[in-house]
Amino acid sequence: MQVEPLVIDVKGMHYTPLNKQIRAAVASGVREIVLNNVLGQRFIANGLRGDVRITVNGVPGGDLGMFMSGPECEVFGDAEHAPGNTMDSGTLVIHGSAGDAVAHSMRGGSVFVKGNIGYRGGIHMKEYEDKRPILAIGGTSHAFLGEYMAGGLILVLGIGHDPAVRDRGIGSGIHGGEIVIRGDVSERLLGVGAMKVEFTEEDLERISPVIKEFCERFDLDPSKFLDTHYCRIVPSSSRPFAGKYTWE
Repeated sequence: MQVEPLVIDVKGMHYTPLNKQIRAAVASGVREIVLNNVLGQRFIANGLRGDVRITVNGVPGGDLGMFMSGPECEVFGDAEHAPGNTMDSGTLVIHGSAGDAVAHSMRGGSVFVKGNIGYRGGIHMKEYEDKRPILAIGGTSHAFLGEYMAGGLILVLGIGHDPAVRDRGIGSGIHGGEIVIRGDVSERLLGVGAMKVEFTEEDLERISPVIKEFCERFDLDPSKFLDTHYCRIVPSSSRPFAGKYTWE
């Protein structure tokens, strides 16, 4: 029975043998893996299933946790593009910032990013049955946050940023789910099909577990964020671009 974590020094290692080693270890019953000196290795935890915890020390490459179903992966550093791509369940915790397309097509689980993310965060996020994906961002996001979003929750706390988000296209094409941003959001930043609605005490009660978990993950005081000083962005229509596909 494994007690000590499996520690792998990945310096200079190509991502293909690394990921084969990770999958083989999990298949053999390993439940904790520590990856040291990570620098750009892609697809870490790709398609990984089961009860396993992976600690990443360094900067993983693209598609961290893609198709992942169950594991927890914690990154002590930044992450490149599309962490959580089409993730089914489990948790990604990133102690730095992340690149573009974070949580692309994510359909379950949680992605927590302490810092900022790039463009098109949460694009095509979706819900399926009882699965509701969560993308929580401590800093800010660039343009087209929640583009074509079909389900789930995007939360932006905007720590160190006023306003929390200043780039355009928020919720462009959104037709499901919700985007919750601390503070107010200018109407001019909303994308096609997105609209602002009042953020209520009931909304706060509903998302407060996410706020508390985010703060616990990064050793922050949740009391600073447990109020109604948020803007909630939802779809104005279930078919925001319907008019573009009709002919007379």
